[in-house]
Amino acid sequence: MTGESAAAPPFNRRLALLLAMAMFVLVVDTSIMNVSISAVVAELDTTASGVQGAIALEALVSAAFILIGGKTGDLIGRKLAYILGLLGYAVGAVAMTFAQSLTAVIIFWAVIGGIGASLLLPSMQSLIHGNFAGGHQKRVYALVGASAAIAAAVGPLLGGFITTFWSYRVAFALEAVIIGVVLLGIGLVKDVKYTGDRSIDLVGAGLSVVGMGGVVLGILVWQEGGGYVGLLIGLGVVALGGLAWWLNARKKKGKPVLLDPALFSSKPFRTGVSGQLLQQIALGGTMIVLPLYLQMVLEYDALQAGLSIAPLSLSMFVVAIWVGRRGKGRPANLILLGFSLALVGLVAIVPLVPIADSGWYLAVPLVIAGSGLGLLVSQLNNYTLSPVSDERVSEAAGVNSAAGSFGLSFGLAFAGAIMLATLASTFTSMAYSSTVLDAQQQEQVATVLEEDAQLMSNSGLEELLADEPPEAADEVIRINTEARHIALQVALLIPILATVLGVVNALRMRRLPDPKPTGAETLLA
Repeated sequence: MTGESAAAPPFNRRLALLLAMAMFVLVVDTSIMNVSISAVVAELDTTASGVQGAIALEALVSAAFILIGGKTGDLIGRKLAYILGLLGYAVGAVAMTFAQSLTAVIIFWAVIGGIGASLLLPSMQSLIHGNFAGGHQKRVYALVGASAAIAAAVGPLLGGFITTFWSYRVAFALEAVIIGVVLLGIGLVKDVKYTGDRSIDLVGAGLSVVGMGGVVLGILVWQEGGGYVGLLIGLGVVALGGLAWWLNARKKKGKPVLLDPALFSSKPFRTGVSGQLLQQIALGGTMIVLPLYLQMVLEYDALQAGLSIAPLSLSMFVVAIWVGRRGKGRPANLILLGFSLALVGLVAIVPLVPIADSGWYLAVPLVIAGSGLGLLVSQLNNYTLSPVSDERVSEAAGVNSAAGSFGLSFGLAFAGAIMLATLASTFTSMAYSSTVLDAQQQEQVATVLEEDAQLMSNSGLEELLADEPPEAADEVIRINTEARHIALQVALLIPILATVLGVVNALRMRRLPDPKPTGAETLLA
């Protein structure tokens, strides 16, 4: 066991809470921006596409630089990287509080905030690893994971409430205050020193930016209906393949690398990172599908939708905290149970979509799915990172964070894109087979969907159809109702498939020995 691990301090509840607050801010930041788009457009006299572009740019920057962010923590110190990451987020929050133009949002919130995220995520995981040990480390990973889960679930509700009754500027000002509180407690954080090679792998860094950035940009462009999607994703995949080749070639020559490819020689690390990726895909897909269902089908406002999702978020939070403190048994068994419960809960929602006329129909499946996701956020980070030595924890945390960030972006974008594509094809097919709509009306429906497929509530559609013949209007409403149900059910298959793969991955975990804490004789030591 390393000297630092043996001398790890006793559990520091205040530090654990401050780390959880930092994670909450990181996750809730984008949620506030998402629900504030219309308000930002009005305040800054800009366009919705411009604000959406800023949101996409922030996701792109954070994903593109996250592997570099982990290495930066090695070079400048994990504690300093953590502070700079928080300051990057603070700059973005303050800018959103006072910004008078979209340019300021792009520079300070999207670019500086995105770089802040790339520094904050790996350094935070490294500091948890170095400031807590054994069962305490497991508790803090569970607390921070639960904080991220609750932020993802209640962020839209919180942001929507503040934006509706006050202003989005108030929400971002509160975010800046929370960051200030976290920074006031920075003295509680013990730095985790790095004594390895400090040489810089510029080619590896460049390939990581192009690889992660290309894949994420391609997904975001696809979500927005843009072109060159295959080219962008292909470029990203080729760059990531080039990065793998480059790292192995440099390692064989004994030259410095961005991250050590030997990390992936550990089966527990590979399965842990895979589990993190799949869990975030499931969470991202669920958190785009359910709000759309509640707001577009049941016609709930943001507050009602948030309350309907509360069984998911609260069960995630409670289970993550409880298991982090009292959970016993093999981590692989808990992870398998988590993916299994998430699968059961999500599958149970599918047949309810066409018949539910209230969010209460979803309460029990959401509690089941939330309990499963709570088990996952309490276990996966600890399973993946606990056996990693302090020397290499930034690299491992960077890979783990990159998998999580990519999974969340992929789940959100892919489920959303599948939903719209299914809606367009189903609506068009049903319109062409309708015996009520004439040929001109059928063609008009197909043309509109080709240009702009979007989920629309029946009330909103009725307003658009006010001048149409009653028979045709009723038929379009009927088609819209059925097509939305099918689109939402198909979109749910994305998080469902992720949980199925998660179950398979967890079964592989069960065949492996349990990871041993830092300093034990492992491939990651």
